[in-house]
Amino acid sequence: MFRAAALALAASLAAAAPAQVWRSNQGDGTYRNPVLFADYPDPDIIRVGEDFYFVSTTFANAPGVTILHSKDLVNWRIASHVVDRLDGDPRYDLKDGGDYRRGFYAASLRRHNGMFYLAVTPVGHRTRIYRSAKIEGPWTYSELDREAFDPALFIDADGTAYLGTSIGSDGTVTLLTLNDDLTAVTAAKVAYYNKGAEGSKIVRHDGWYYLFNAIPGKLAMTVSRSRSLWGPWETKASIDDRTGGHQGAIVDMPDGSWYGFVMVDAGAIGRMTNISPIFWKDGWPWWGTPDRPDHVPERSPKPIAGYPFAEPPSSDDFSSRKLGLQWQWNHNPDDGKWSLKERPGFLRLHATQADGIWTARNTLTQKAQGPKMRAVTKLDTTGIRPGDICGLGSFGKYSAQLSVVGGAKGARSLRMMLTESTTGGPRTEVRVPSTSIAGRMLWLRTDMDFDAKVGRVAYSLDNREWTEVGGSFPLAFDWRTGTFQGQQVALSCYNPAPAGGYLDVDSFTLMPLPQGVRP
Repeated sequence: MFRAAALALAASLAAAAPAQVWRSNQGDGTYRNPVLFADYPDPDIIRVGEDFYFVSTTFANAPGVTILHSKDLVNWRIASHVVDRLDGDPRYDLKDGGDYRRGFYAASLRRHNGMFYLAVTPVGHRTRIYRSAKIEGPWTYSELDREAFDPALFIDADGTAYLGTSIGSDGTVTLLTLNDDLTAVTAAKVAYYNKGAEGSKIVRHDGWYYLFNAIPGKLAMTVSRSRSLWGPWETKASIDDRTGGHQGAIVDMPDGSWYGFVMVDAGAIGRMTNISPIFWKDGWPWWGTPDRPDHVPERSPKPIAGYPFAEPPSSDDFSSRKLGLQWQWNHNPDDGKWSLKERPGFLRLHATQADGIWTARNTLTQKAQGPKMRAVTKLDTTGIRPGDICGLGSFGKYSAQLSVVGGAKGARSLRMMLTESTTGGPRTEVRVPSTSIAGRMLWLRTDMDFDAKVGRVAYSLDNREWTEVGGSFPLAFDWRTGTFQGQQVALSCYNPAPAGGYLDVDSFTLMPLPQGVRP
């Protein structure tokens, strides 16, 4: 009887849980690419025993430098963020106008002598080597004496540690030799020239050194090999964004086989990671299968069988004492302006002072998911005060906001705005200045269709009848503007005046966009 009740409870919980936006694990022993339909750029993946760890870029978001964990390269969970807060530049606190295009770029992860080491370079600063005995942290770092762009950490068979670095505009691959505890550079030597190369990864296999490089100008990848780290190297073209991706490398499996991981530019969703079988021919790694070499398969048998579906969390009822690992702030947060404790079971966002979404601190974001998604949040607007602008929307190249605006004598209305990041700064269009609303509870919704490249926002007073506001808005990724990331989902609360109220967020639910919903 107890077992029957437990099964019934499990079934009811499963029925109540929101459907998944994307499933790479097909449930029949195969997977489809991408393994995560979201913006996890600049991948570096290593294996430690039976565990795989995947580090990804986060730019100015905090906490930063995300590490995911998997047992099979297909089903991933977030293990940790290496950086709690960004330091070294007041703009990370959204001072001096802020800066969404710096922060932390590509990182490199390795395991050595019982420690995890991670090399990363905050833009405009010297390279850091983070270290931790556990992947969950805590992480500490030492700073080198120079800035190594997109550093490739490599530990040779004799235990010597190196950093490979190159910038596409130059293409010169330089190897920095590190001391025994990876705290200082002891030598620097040019190892190779590969026109346009950056994003290096170094792997050793069967007496060869393999150097993987992105060629961003062509959205392509090259593979080089040599019997010595110092050359001579020979190079062959590999895959590109038409055949699978342009930045990544390979990782060994417990059974001795190899798989590849590679980043592909995918438009407004950002840069996603594909996983591919690797086969060897004439001493070279080839992506895909012998019958279709250097093509990342859209669907393939799982690298390791038997593991169930898993993905990073998304929906949240804010019942925990800590924010879920899926959440990141747009910059370093003002910790006095948000709380999970002031009203247990709710996220409270106090209004920060700002003149618009682009300069507002404590905008809480998570990665949008493709190919088509819907986000719904339930709000209690009791704490809204005159001038507050608080709500839900998108955040990125285009930031659409459907916000509750506080008025005089407790009045509240809805406003829909669209802010575009341009080379001349943010440009905001007020689509709908004011729509009157009544009541304390409110539901807001943001839809994003990455196939059609458009989104919409809507509101409801009962979570049943919905009203769209402001029409459709574009979804886009732009190398020159925006956040240097794919579109994100965002909860925000700010006020142009110094004093404001607060927004209580009861829940956030992410689900697939229902079939038949127009773009």
